[in-house]
Amino acid sequence: QTTWHEQEHRWETMVPRAMLFAMVALALTTGIAAANDKHLVKDTVTVGNGEYDASLFIVIPCVFSMLFAVYLYWRVSLISIEKRDGADQVCFDELKMCHETVKTGAGAFLWAEYTVCAVFTVVFGAIILVMTARLPDPNMPGEVIWDWKFGGLTLASFIVGSFTSIVSGYIGMTVAVYANARTTISAKKDGEAGWRESFNCAFRAGGVMGFSLCSISLVILYLLCIIYKEILTDKGETDYKKLFECVAGYGLGGSSIAMFGRVGGGIFTKAADVGADLSGKVIGVGDGKKLDEDSPYNPGVIADNVGDNVGDVAGMGSDLFGSFGEASCAAMLIGSASIAIEEGGWSALVFPLFISSAGIIVCLLVSFIATDLMPVVKEEDIETALKIQLFVTSLGMTVALFFISTIVLPAQMDIQGVAQPVTPLCLYACACAGLWGGCAIGFITEYYTSHSYQPVRDVARAAETGAATNIIYGLALGYQSAIIPVCIISVIIFLSVKFAGMYGVAVAALGMLSTLSTCLAIDVYGPISDNAGGIAEMCEMDASVRDKTDALDAAGNTTAAIGKGFAIGSAALVSLALFGAFVTRASASMPVADALTLKGVNLLSPVVFSFILFGAMIPYWFSALTMRSVGEAANAMVKEIARQWAEIPGLSDCAGLDFHERQAWKDAGKVLVKPDYEKCIALSTQASLREMIAPGLLVILTPVFVGVFCGIEAVAGLLTGAIVSSVQLAISMSNTGGAWDNAKKYTEKGELNGWFAFRDGSPIDQASFEAAAEANHGNACMVQKSKYGSTEKEVSIKEWLEGLEKSDPTRYNKIMAGDEAVMTVDGRKCIYAGKKSVPHSAVVVGDTVGDPLKDTSGPALNIVMKLMAIISVVFADFFMSINSGNGIFISGEIMTM
Repeated sequence: QTTWHEQEHRWETMVPRAMLFAMVALALTTGIAAANDKHLVKDTVTVGNGEYDASLFIVIPCVFSMLFAVYLYWRVSLISIEKRDGADQVCFDELKMCHETVKTGAGAFLWAEYTVCAVFTVVFGAIILVMTARLPDPNMPGEVIWDWKFGGLTLASFIVGSFTSIVSGYIGMTVAVYANARTTISAKKDGEAGWRESFNCAFRAGGVMGFSLCSISLVILYLLCIIYKEILTDKGETDYKKLFECVAGYGLGGSSIAMFGRVGGGIFTKAADVGADLSGKVIGVGDGKKLDEDSPYNPGVIADNVGDNVGDVAGMGSDLFGSFGEASCAAMLIGSASIAIEEGGWSALVFPLFISSAGIIVCLLVSFIATDLMPVVKEEDIETALKIQLFVTSLGMTVALFFISTIVLPAQMDIQGVAQPVTPLCLYACACAGLWGGCAIGFITEYYTSHSYQPVRDVARAAETGAATNIIYGLALGYQSAIIPVCIISVIIFLSVKFAGMYGVAVAALGMLSTLSTCLAIDVYGPISDNAGGIAEMCEMDASVRDKTDALDAAGNTTAAIGKGFAIGSAALVSLALFGAFVTRASASMPVADALTLKGVNLLSPVVFSFILFGAMIPYWFSALTMRSVGEAANAMVKEIARQWAEIPGLSDCAGLDFHERQAWKDAGKVLVKPDYEKCIALSTQASLREMIAPGLLVILTPVFVGVFCGIEAVAGLLTGAIVSSVQLAISMSNTGGAWDNAKKYTEKGELNGWFAFRDGSPIDQASFEAAAEANHGNACMVQKSKYGSTEKEVSIKEWLEGLEKSDPTRYNKIMAGDEAVMTVDGRKCIYAGKKSVPHSAVVVGDTVGDPLKDTSGPALNIVMKLMAIISVVFADFFMSINSGNGIFISGEIMTM
């Protein structure tokens, strides 16, 4: 008779193997079916085998992906948050309280945010209906017609895209909140089991979002295309150009909700994060006492953990869903303008969706590497497992893209803007350029933001002379880090346009997004680990638990930097592809000889050049609004935390105690006072909902007003300036903030100890000192001797300082203020530079300055350029209906038909 644990282990090994076998069989079946069709008579656009093959290859993988997401959720659910034998009941009660508070706060914020989004969808949907129904009359130049069917279909796709974006964000938030406490519990296990199970819990929860989001968004988009195909088919003929113009509303809906999710969630999380950090680590509770990160006696700590879910998970999910939807819509819209692709059949028309479907299959096939084939058993394995997972996924996708391209696409295609016929291998090269270019950008981003490498260590060491030099170094690093990624994006764009025009750029963007399931799993893993560490500290669990969650979080920060590189690179390519779709759609209403697809956009035109400058300013205006919002909300948060410490009786006293002192209070029967967490959550919620409106309206209304009043050419200039400016600013902001964040973590690990000389007037040979520090630094170089009765033994600097704080508080404060030296094991006089020291306060200031850069303004700039571009695509015909595309002010130079 088998036990439950034996049966559970048997299921854990059988299910992955069954899923793997099923996906291999599916890949072979669909590949053979498509290959057989290739050797038969090519299907026409309106008759079925192409549609059958597409449905087989797109829908079935999505079904498997959703089932796999359910399986991953089930694996996470096996971890109970109820008390186990031998566990501390009080600890588990605290854990459940923290978990429920975070869950309630995140749910309340998303409900409030999505209520605002629902109102926006209704209002903006009415505008979309009216504006997209107004079209230029193709038979009467200068006249307009009203096509309410076209407007209604665009509106429907906008609503579907908005709803899908909301669902994507909600799924991500739900699974992240569900898994955070379970990751904490898994980390309580000793040895290899603790490392393996805590990592697997966080990574599998990330996989739930990755696979569910990609499959749901892909299958809904494909079904929308199928439904619109039936609606727009008349007497056996389908207007595919009109079909994909209507479907473009799907991308607009996704990006609109993503804008509010990214901005609102970003303001929420960073207001709480900055407020909690400044209050606890810099200001303190009085008498020089400062709080550890995620101290349960900091009123803003729960709001900070809530923010990790609503900003870093829900907002990010909506953002990347928008990228997928927009890239797919742009590619299909541009592709429909090619007669050869149209004649290639339905499968060729929806080739962009084949790329995403193949990506789901590949990500699923290799998803077991990090959890089963190369399980994490120690700290050093975490980052390696995640990077190998990403690399193998990209390698598998390189192979899959070749077969997809050669089987689905026609042998030759004529694409606007390309002199020679385009072959499937040209588009394969574009997709691979995007795929590996994204990897390169990600790993370069990691180099500039991980404390494993020199740039971040230089930023941390700049804190020797205070926060100002730390900030200066961080800004310089951010600007420098933009050089290579921008060069890579430029090369991808050049090759893609050279090989396949704007269609090639759209395919490159989809190539970069083809590993989205894995990238999302890795991205969501980070906030879950961060939340798990916060819960561990709030529940005052053993230091070994926090050590595991900190290591998971540190690796998550590194991989999150890689993910941000992917997001920025893909956003740049998606935006350019949408620009191409905008030009293609607008040119359809122009005289053939004067179409922008043939003549291009004249940069020397006064209206174009003027709006290039204006468009380049928009990201700065947007960033100013979002950063000021974070600053105001964080300021209010600091004041609220200070109020609670001052007005809640006993709270500041409890906050000033260390762990052992609080245990003594408990043993003595004294009550430990807890702060009012809900007040801080409500404050962040109100601030984020209030402050997200202005930046969102700026991005949404700017292209509309420019197109209406100044015309198509002005919009072209606006988009050009906004894309170029946003890419540079997003990279520098994200990497600057990431570098400051990891410089703080590098400092908190004690790695700066031994680097800063104590200057008492004695001469110091700086070169010799730095050489000694290079060889001997970190907490290990400051091991101290302490007396225990009549014996003397060596203790760690952390343990020594804890004892000194109790025995000699005056000397302890002098060491923390840098007024007394600490001797290193090699005899050097150094300043202590670990937690709660002056250098630590300096890097915390840098980190708080960087928080809105890397988690609010920087990521939201991805949506700025995409949303402005997709709005221009959707309203292109409306702009063309106003004075033949020259706007109300007739400022353009477009010739009438």
